[in-house]
Amino acid sequence: MNDENFIKKKDLKERSFEFAKRVIFLFQKLEQSPGVARTISNQLLRSGTSIGANIEEAHGSQSKADFTAKMYISCKEARETNYWLRLLIETKMISEKQLADLLDESNQLIAILTSIVKKASNSSD
Repeated sequence: MNDENFIKKKDLKERSFEFAKRVIFLFQKLEQSPGVARTISNQLLRSGTSIGANIEEAHGSQSKADFTAKMYISCKEARETNYWLRLLIETKMISEKQLADLLDESNQLIAILTSIVKKASNSSD
């Protein structure tokens, strides 16, 4: 593995970890609210922290197929997280201004992970 790939992997792992921390802080805020916000917060917590966990698993994979599968799951979790963030904004549970950075980061993670999955899938054909 060349230095550039190592740096990219480290950056993605760190970004997903930092993203998960921010999701946890948002979860803690939402947990103080009754009803629907609490239900959504549980979904958001699961998907938002799963992104990085699957990236970590991918880097310990035993094969190219295993790596691709874990990154694909991570991408799906990023998309789900993005959905919950958009829903929080659209239902006015949290303002768009408060979630703009987190939503932007989720979009960037989706783009990065989609690219990784496509490249990994193409290289194993």
